[in-house]
Amino acid sequence: MPDDGLGVPSPGDVTAREAHTTESTAPDAWPTAPGGTASGGVGETAPAPSGTGAPLLPHDETDRWELRMRQLAAGFVDEPRGVVEQADHVLEEIAGRFEEAVERRRRTLRRSWEASEDRGPGSDLDTEQLRLALRDYQELAGRLLHL
Repeated sequence: MPDDGLGVPSPGDVTAREAHTTESTAPDAWPTAPGGTASGGVGETAPAPSGTGAPLLPHDETDRWELRMRQLAAGFVDEPRGVVEQADHVLEEIAGRFEEAVERRRRTLRRSWEASEDRGPGSDLDTEQLRLALRDYQELAGRLLHL
């Protein structure tokens, strides 16, 4: 296998470990209902509705919060107590936004597997959707635990 001289595969190459796995290297997809599709073809997949790996808050919003905290730090010398009080309020707002984002994500995840109940228990599609839902719950919990 070609590599970069350090034993690392070239971009796009498959490692020996990846070659022996059943997991696809394609982006995650969400199965569609039989006969229904994201783009019209039977059996195609749609993007996962849960936004796996997507940031909980939009980048422009996190940039604004970071800018706000830098502005506060810049004013510390002139008014230390006031700046710390403002930082406390900003952190409270940030925590509230994350709480809203996590709750929104949980609702999306819940809808994904609760909708599968309508198709009846034990179907392959049902099991696959539940597997993907569990994976998404694990991913979200891992992200929260490692902030």
